[in-house]
Formats: sequence, C-alpha cells, structure tokens
Amino acid sequence: MRTKFEMAALSPNPAMQDLKLTFQLSTLVFPAQQTDDHKTLFLSNIDQSLNFNVQILYFFSPNPDFPPDTVVTRLKLAVEKVLVPYDFMAGRLKWNHHSARLDLHCNAAGAGFMAASSTFSLDEIGDLVCPNPGFRQLVVQTLNNLEDEDQPLCVFQVTSFKCGGFAIGVSLNHILLDGLAGRMFLENLASQAFEDKPLAIIPCHNRRLLAARSPPLISFPHPELLKPQFPVLGRPVSGSEKELDFKVFKISSSDVNFLKAMVAKQAAADNATAVKITSFNVMAALIWRCRALSLCDVEGNKDRVFTMCYAVDLRSRLNPPLPPEYCGNAILPAYASAKCRDIEKWPLLKLVEMISEGIERLSDEYVKSAIDWLEINKGIPYGDCVLTSWLRLGLNEVVFPWGKSLYCCHVVNNLERLCWMFPYVDGVNILIQRPAEEMERFQFHLLNLIVA
Repeated sequence: MRTKFEMAALSPNPAMQDLKLTFQLSTLVFPAQQTDDHKTLFLSNIDQSLNFNVQILYFFSPNPDFPPDTVVTRLKLAVEKVLVPYDFMAGRLKWNHHSARLDLHCNAAGAGFMAASSTFSLDEIGDLVCPNPGFRQLVVQTLNNLEDEDQPLCVFQVTSFKCGGFAIGVSLNHILLDGLAGRMFLENLASQAFEDKPLAIIPCHNRRLLAARSPPLISFPHPELLKPQFPVLGRPVSGSEKELDFKVFKISSSDVNFLKAMVAKQAAADNATAVKITSFNVMAALIWRCRALSLCDVEGNKDRVFTMCYAVDLRSRLNPPLPPEYCGNAILPAYASAKCRDIEKWPLLKLVEMISEGIERLSDEYVKSAIDWLEINKGIPYGDCVLTSWLRLGLNEVVFPWGKSLYCCHVVNNLERLCWMFPYVDGVNILIQRPAEEMERFQFHLLNLIVA
C-alpha cells in the first residue's frame, strides 16, 4: 500500500458566506459604436441545449498602478468596446414559436456591469481555492431593476477589497460561448482594457457551420442525449433543490503521476499498448468510479447503470474542421457507461480505456448524427455525472493591463450532476457538489484509490 499521498479536501469557510458587499454601481452598458440592432443570430442545436449561466471569477493582488476605481473605469470601457465585435452578447434570447427554437436578437439591449466593495481583505477571505458559495456575491447574474425577459445574458462585476486587491466576476449564459470561445472572448476583453491594443483574436460568428443536415440523419444511438418527457428548450436549466455539499479535492502532480503509472503498469501486463493514458483520461476515470460507487453506497443498487459524460471540443474533429476561432458552442458530451458492480471490480485501466473510447467515438459522422438527433428530439445532454475540464483552457493565462490573476476559478452552483476539473500550481483540482452523505462516500473511495 502507498502510504505517502498529498490529496487535500477543501470545504467552504462558514465565516466567509457573507462577504459584506456594498454596491456602488449597477447598470447596463452598450456597444461603443452603432451595431445592427435588427440582426438575429442563428443558434445551433448544441447552443440551444445549454441554457444556463456559467460564472468565472478572477482574483487580483493589489496593484498601485491600477487601484480598483481605475480598474472599474477601464473594464467598463473595455466591455463597451468589445460589445461591438461581440454584439450578440448585448442581445436577448427570444422564443420563436414558428420554428420552436430560441433566437438570439442582437438588439443592443446591453450587458450588465456592477461595481462593489467588501469590508474584508483577500487575506481574511483565506484560501481562494475553497469552494465558497459566498463567492456568488462576486458574480451577480441579474440586475434588480429589470424584468426577467429584459435581463442581460452577461454581467461583469468588479469588487474591491480593503487591502487594495480586487475580483472580476463574469457571468455568461452558456448559450453564448463554450470554454474555448470564452477564453478567446476574455482575451479580447483584456486587450480592449489596454489603451492601444487591437483585438487579440477575430471571432468567427457563423454558427450555421454546426446546423443540422436537411433532412436530418441519425446514424448512431445517442445515450448521452435525453429526450425529456416535457419540452425543455427555451427554458433555463434549473438547479437542484437538495442541500448540497461543495468540496475541492486537490490532487497533487505526484498523485496524478502515481495513478498514471499504476494504469501504465496494468496496460503493460495486458499488452494494451493503444490505451491513451493522459492526465485527463485517468482523472475522468477516477471521478467516474468514485461518483458511481458513492451513489451505489447510498442507493444500495450495484446493478444500477452509471453514465459518465464529459465535454469534448469538436473544432478539429469535423471534416472540414471548424475555424479555431469559432465563436459559439462547439462541444458535445462523450460518454462511458457501465453497471456499478462492474465499475467497482474492473481495474482502473479498463475505465481509462472506456473514457478514451468515448472521446474517439466523436467522429465527423457521429457529431453530425448527434446534431441531427437534437434537431428531431429537441433534447439535452444528460449523464449521471457531467465533467467539464478547464485543464487546457488557460483562463488563468489571460493578461489584463493590471497583470495576470492571482487565482481564477469557477463559482459553485446547484447543478448537482456537474463537476469540474481545473489546474493548480502543482496538480489538478476537482470540484464536486453532492448531497452530504454521498460526498462523504466519494471522499472515501477517492482516498482508497490514491493510497491503494
């Protein structure tokens, strides 16, 4: 048995649930130049299925050249400028009864912009890696004085701390952008916060590149997609009403390498030389096993099938490939599925192999079949666990005039099936949000695997 391990589990700090904010500014901001406010942007079937908000949070150390008031002014101007090439982000979603689809009206109705201050310092908040529900206060999603149909699709917030440090929160409806497009948008936003920089990347707004075929042709089964009993398109995805625990599991690079070496040893013994033993595949297999076994412990049904879904970028998988600067959602879920009793007894190698096969399954024809399935069935991605990886997004590498962030993270929500994997200085962080009993069992199984 391995006795030295470096995994740590971080829980929210109860003392930091209320960050004691005072808001100085809550307003709409508009494109800096005239845009075509009668334009309607086509949304792909993938876009249509992702109607929920994602929150990104950047923390910055104090910078004497950029006090928080200056940051507010510069960022507000940057948002106004970037809303010209990204005019759809100042638009509003409207349900088209004729086509039974959401349309994105580029009507220049505005994006949200907030400025606030906290009575705490960054040091008093403590470890920024902790999955603190209080951080939701740093990424406001709605403006108080607007009706639901008038709410902006994206909101930007600057919050200053008494030490001179500050946070920038960005809330985006996922319909607008996927992770890679979001990274490109943030690079462009940062470029416009400088006084004399052009856009970092020219976005490609042609979402019809991912339109369904006519007529649609479903050539594969798609268990990773669900046709709901009642129509859900056009409605925001709602979170769980259960009380959830939030934890970040810090897996050190030595623990990741230990697991990869363990899988490589199993592969060598089985002469399974084709298995791709990447950090993502191994960590996804680890999460799959621990989530399946923890749910099995609670439900007591080892014959239950547990499906793991994980987002895969499609840009290079299509023929011809999408432009790298494609601006929209070019992701679909890969999946791996098995009974809990098999997930428990199989070696980790088998699970890694199935995770890898799920990614390889996403060929050009498979992707087009999935898009056509969504066209006919008006469904949504679905799995018992849905994993999103930020390992290669590089969100923490975005350079603003005031420098790179001290820390960049996702903000916890109540979408209990979702979990996230993101990098930290020496390893991988895993954010899990589950009911307390299941979270306890997840941690038990995770620890058992790492020290096995």
